[in-house]
Amino acid sequence: MNILLINHYAGSPRHGMAFRPYYLAREWVTLGHRVKILASDHSHIRAQQPNLEGKSRLDETIDGVEYSWYRTPAYRGNGIGRVRNMSTFVTSLYRHSKQIAREYNPSLVIASSTYPMDIWPAHRIAKLAGAKLLFEVHDLWPLSPMELGGMSKWHPFIMLVQQAEDYAYRNADVVVSILPKVREYMMSRGLAPEKLHLVPNGIDPAEWLAASELSENVTSFLTALRADGNAIVGYAGTHGVSNALSNMLDTAKMMQQEKVAFVLVGCGPDKASLEEQASRQGLSNTYFLDPVEKSQVPALLQCFDIAYIGWHRHPLYRFGISPNKLMDYMMAARPVLHAASAGNDPVREAGCGITVEPDNPVAAAQGIRTLLSLSVDERNAMGQKGKAYVLNNLTYPLLGERFLAACAAQ
Repeated sequence: MNILLINHYAGSPRHGMAFRPYYLAREWVTLGHRVKILASDHSHIRAQQPNLEGKSRLDETIDGVEYSWYRTPAYRGNGIGRVRNMSTFVTSLYRHSKQIAREYNPSLVIASSTYPMDIWPAHRIAKLAGAKLLFEVHDLWPLSPMELGGMSKWHPFIMLVQQAEDYAYRNADVVVSILPKVREYMMSRGLAPEKLHLVPNGIDPAEWLAASELSENVTSFLTALRADGNAIVGYAGTHGVSNALSNMLDTAKMMQQEKVAFVLVGCGPDKASLEEQASRQGLSNTYFLDPVEKSQVPALLQCFDIAYIGWHRHPLYRFGISPNKLMDYMMAARPVLHAASAGNDPVREAGCGITVEPDNPVAAAQGIRTLLSLSVDERNAMGQKGKAYVLNNLTYPLLGERFLAACAAQ
């Protein structure tokens, strides 16, 4: 089967995030399918952008997956520049839809760009090729920019996005959602319930087998913290507003007289303000480290006694969560302190940690104390439950087959 996957922000091991399109595509190639990803040459979440060298499109193959990168204008932030970038990508695909359908002749077309406007070129390509059309939902747009960004439903951009979302639910043959609690909402927008299938995020177990060691500097630093009698509560990932790390620092402030070290590893738009907050609060038990290579993440997580992940309380999370960071924590067999209130709770489902109220440093501190009151063997057993849950349910070899089974079911 020829599979055409449209994902504006798709990445690769060479370029960085987003990784889900690559992992799924690689599994489908392993199963004997031909896969092409259509993506923009500029994304705010990639570490490295593809170099088109002045061309309007660049074709290349990475680990058996074909990529076509389309030139789009660079942007920063979430303003008009990003909208122009989206518009250029969608318009380019629509303009070249006949050529794409003729040259690639897909049997399955997947629209999967976070925002839903890619459904328009995807539907046109699918009709021209006589292919099945699948719409994949990562985040609910336009609800996400409305509820998280405060945009009015009458804003012209929001009205356009709403038209695209409704069009997708009416015209897609199959809808796959990463979020688990979306059925009623999607039905309210016109989706026939039998079209919906759930395929969450996952991990690549092969990466964990090929993991590399931490640098000597990081290893020595964390070893010294533990040698001083500290338990390490660690966070690894983006330092952004959605990660609620200011709450983690407030928890650290409450626990300054206890033998607990809070270690935040990574970078992101909020890192400087978090470091300023830690300095202002005089947090002698809080440490910020630079990001480590992706291959070193497994070794890093093994150094944590407790892995921390937090969210702000927000009604948007009623539709569920599926964070890659949490799956890494679980795969590393670390007990998790999860500060969240959402439509689902993977930590509670797996029995791999404690979930506490979000935006409540007192509850987080008590959760950490509860975990540290357990014996090392008890915490390790808790962590192993998380690893078993991931291996049994959330690896990309399993999810790749589950995704294609959803297509075959319709």
